[in-house]
Amino acid sequence: MIRNLTNRIILIVVVVALALWIDFSREITILNPVTDDTLFTQDVAPRLGLDLQGGLQVLLEADLPADAQIDPALMDIAREIVQQRTDALGVNENVIQVAGDRRIVGEFPGLEDTEAVLATIQQTGLLEFVDTGDFNPEEGSILATDYSPTGDPVEPPADGSTVYHTIMTGAELESVVVSQAALGAYGIDFVLKTDGSRIFAEHTSANTGKILTILLDKQVISAPVINDAITGGTGTISGNFTYESSNAFAIQLRYGSLPVPLKIVETRIIGPTLGADSLNKSLVAGLIGMTIVALFMIIYYRMPGIVAVLSILIYAIVAFAVFKWFHFTLTLAGIAGFLLSTGAALDANILIFERMKEELRNGRNIMQAVDQGWARAWPSIRDSNLSAILTSLILFWFGSTFGATIVKGFSLTLAVGVGISLFTAIYVTHTLLVIFLRSFKPKNLERWFGI
Repeated sequence: MIRNLTNRIILIVVVVALALWIDFSREITILNPVTDDTLFTQDVAPRLGLDLQGGLQVLLEADLPADAQIDPALMDIAREIVQQRTDALGVNENVIQVAGDRRIVGEFPGLEDTEAVLATIQQTGLLEFVDTGDFNPEEGSILATDYSPTGDPVEPPADGSTVYHTIMTGAELESVVVSQAALGAYGIDFVLKTDGSRIFAEHTSANTGKILTILLDKQVISAPVINDAITGGTGTISGNFTYESSNAFAIQLRYGSLPVPLKIVETRIIGPTLGADSLNKSLVAGLIGMTIVALFMIIYYRMPGIVAVLSILIYAIVAFAVFKWFHFTLTLAGIAGFLLSTGAALDANILIFERMKEELRNGRNIMQAVDQGWARAWPSIRDSNLSAILTSLILFWFGSTFGATIVKGFSLTLAVGVGISLFTAIYVTHTLLVIFLRSFKPKNLERWFGI
């Protein structure tokens, strides 16, 4: 017999109400009832994967000889830098992960400006301050023509009399921000670390009137003349920047140089029409499958079958709310994992109902059969669901290690769905069945339970 049935009912109602609130909202906002100030806000818009809304998938590979040994730690750092760069560009819901020992897979659902992302993630981001003496690599112009991967190369005078050397790299940068002058020109303001500030001060003090050429990935950004000693540890990189180019440049510098040079070996663009078609077909297939299963449960198990269908609906409501709240990216593989976990929830109900029918056949009254059915079915339910969760963890590790995003999405939704199915099968179904029995008090057990 269930104790504290009222408390159970209240908990289920509260959980379902919160889940429905999340399911039908794109943003949750809680206001202070006295001042109307925002106390809490949470974005709960559904996030669809690359295969459901279209976008870009890019495969990057270390631009090194095939026999070169690459430290896995360096690939992890490169992955993190690519992630930070694309996040800073405003690319949302992107997934960047290492695949194997020399490749990185990037997925950008809903992406439109593919060129900007490809240019940003491929740059190594090596900033150099080069002492070029009296030689101006821009033929006397202080400003670069524009920031782009194809800038002006630094070439020494024809007589080769001057030897150029890098006095400092971008590793000495403390912070980098985009600035805008009064006339609307964009620039890059930077603050140097302690050692960089000292090096910069010594060089500018000893080379007043000389040219300091600034390069990014061996391409000229600007070549200003040193008018005065710069001892404050700050400076500005000027150029004929647009907002987009200055922002891209700042991102390169802010998130450092890639420890491993990367090259693009494959790109795949999925159109939004194809993604929408995949989503629609998935929803239709899921609806058909759920309808068939619901009909089977109701026809075969009668009253318990109706309870199981209600429990599965609650399971779906709660699961979708969890996916939205924790910003899970739903893919076709993820939907498959979710549907499979729905099967696990039904399996738990079937085990319970079959044990309950056995108890009824052995002469127990209805309430005893219900309690014994749950008690005797629990070990099997526990072990089967634990096995499913452990399998999901192994699949998730495999997907993370080898860059198989499809496997990760499947395993994650499967594990979460199985966890929620345990709650609905053991807690919700049991409670709902007791409520039905107390409300209808069925006498003809063969008709109501199919025994």
